[in-house]
Amino acid sequence: MDTTIPSSPAVRAGRREWIGLAVLALPTMLLSLDVSVLYLALPHLSAGLGADATEQLWILDIYSFVLAGFLVTMGTLGDRVGRRRLLLIGAAAFGVTSVLAAYSTSPGMLIATRALLGVAGATLMPSTMALIRNMFRDPKQMGQAVGVWFTCFMGGMALGPLVGGLLLEHFWWGSAFLLGVPFMVLLLVAGPILLPEYRDASAGRLDLASVALSLATILPVIYGLKEVARNGLQTPPLLALAAGSAVGLVFVRRQRRLASPLLDLRLFGNRVFSTALAVMLLGGIVMAGTSLMSTLYLQTVAGLSPMDAGLWLIPQNVAMVLGITLAPALARRVPTAYVIAIGLGIAAAGLLAQTQAGPHGGLGLVVTGLVLASFGIALPMAMTTSLVLGSAPPEKAGSAASISETGGEFGVALGVAALGSLGTLVYRTEFAVPASVPADVAAVARGGITAAVAQAQRLPAAIGDQLLDAARSAFSGGLTTVAATGAVIFAGTALLAVAILRGGDGGAASPGDSVENSETGRPVPESREAALSAA
Repeated sequence: MDTTIPSSPAVRAGRREWIGLAVLALPTMLLSLDVSVLYLALPHLSAGLGADATEQLWILDIYSFVLAGFLVTMGTLGDRVGRRRLLLIGAAAFGVTSVLAAYSTSPGMLIATRALLGVAGATLMPSTMALIRNMFRDPKQMGQAVGVWFTCFMGGMALGPLVGGLLLEHFWWGSAFLLGVPFMVLLLVAGPILLPEYRDASAGRLDLASVALSLATILPVIYGLKEVARNGLQTPPLLALAAGSAVGLVFVRRQRRLASPLLDLRLFGNRVFSTALAVMLLGGIVMAGTSLMSTLYLQTVAGLSPMDAGLWLIPQNVAMVLGITLAPALARRVPTAYVIAIGLGIAAAGLLAQTQAGPHGGLGLVVTGLVLASFGIALPMAMTTSLVLGSAPPEKAGSAASISETGGEFGVALGVAALGSLGTLVYRTEFAVPASVPADVAAVARGGITAAVAQAQRLPAAIGDQLLDAARSAFSGGLTTVAATGAVIFAGTALLAVAILRGGDGGAASPGDSVENSETGRPVPESREAALSAA
């Protein structure tokens, strides 16, 4: 008896798949909650463990370093061993390691457990996205499912400060890490019941040399970009970038020779896949840079407290959730390429509003521009994720998801480094030191707006006000330059998306592409649905 599922766009997800999506939302929301809560917990855990400034930075950064390094490996591993299996293994590891992190007795122990959390976290995101690709075969349903996935992620970001504040007000700093344990327990209980298993039955063995090369490529590059953003162009981060790039070339050459590569470079030959990734990368770069500059503006130029600045940023998160929710509905009426272009156009308009912000009275323009940009970028982010998943063969869904996630990590790191450096360059160029400010103070204040604010507090009130006025004027120039640059990038990306993605499928999965059925163990053919309609 033939047990394969017919190739037909009418194969639609039922109640079980949608309930399974709710299960997949658990790790998604957890990871975004974890990031935002940790920033609130940092002062508390630093005091409790006696962490110095360097250790605090490693506590924050080690998670994202390791996460970015292992995404490609874990995405490919899930294709080989099973996406549900890897998800559950990662959930168990994340829960256990969270408990260890909560009861850390030294900064070194917390840094080590945060690194292990990064490894576990790298199993969760690619697995959830790959399972969505396989559970929702109907292109429109997959677009809706991706929208729900993104909404949960952004919802976690929005709820993080509130949940973290409540926990830290009533409990000790370790409660921030224990927050994820109930999520993981529920996933471990419900996952085997509600989630199907998928894997690539024809995948070869995992190439450990490629794993080592991928880590030696990604980790130095991410480290170098973060250090450039933090300390400027210095020799150690530049050497790290050069070393990572050199190893990356070796990695690419090895993948081209292997019959079963860790990273299937043929995916990049699909123009829909490549264009969607480019849109996601450029969007991440611009939003990371403008968000950094906007947040600094709120606190240093507008003079808001961290709490008040956080409240002013809530509309940004709400706007992004709204955009992600509306994107699938809009795509049912407007071609995907134009949905992406419309979103990028709205985002560009928001950044153009920010270009009008000055050192005085610019709060409304900065916040309004950030809200518009966040709403606008949410449309292409939801669409391009569906395009990436829909344009890759089902058995490569884990690899495609991991590439998407890794691109997001690179986008954030590159945006903070490149656009942050651009803003700093403009600040230093336009910073006109008042004659009344001592030379040594001026030299420190020229390093950045936060240094200027700190120095101004140590000066007599009148001189301090003059220094602040000069610094705020210079930083506003940096903000408007970054916003203008971002608007140009968004406009160019919108034209690129329309030129490449409009009309035709651009490379959906081929008729022969198959995925293993979890119940029968037999291959299931995948129809050649247009990748663009998957959004």
